[in-house]
Amino acid sequence: MADISLIGRSLGVTTAELEKGRLRFFAKSIGETDPVYTDEAAARAAGHKSLPMPPTFLFCLEREGRDTDHIVEGIMGFDLGRILHAEQSFTYHRMAFAGDVLTFDSRIVDVYDKKNGALQFVVSETRVTNQMGEHIADVRSSVVQR
Repeated sequence: MADISLIGRSLGVTTAELEKGRLRFFAKSIGETDPVYTDEAAARAAGHKSLPMPPTFLFCLEREGRDTDHIVEGIMGFDLGRILHAEQSFTYHRMAFAGDVLTFDSRIVDVYDKKNGALQFVVSETRVTNQMGEHIADVRSSVVQR
């Protein structure tokens, strides 16, 4: 059972490189048809320095390098068999491109319940920066245990 003492707790810092092949694969897997996401010449013609990162790809990268089972069970105190991904939002500050190395700094920002404790929520936020320290995005997500 999560409690409010978790608010402010770091979930760690990870890094991930945006590789062209993975960006192309992700774009194709979500049905993206705009060639700027798969063809470097089209991306450059559109004014980008390389293939741009599709917006929701941050969700994939944020989880890499983390022991999510430990975070959910060991830190939050939730039972993996009783949780759901409840919410996800992205606030973008600048674009990221193939070749960038992104840093993900995550922490717990809220813990609350609903329905007299029948539903318990933990909310985390992740600040994403690139290799130059530029603020790329903020990712907010929550999990719920019933």
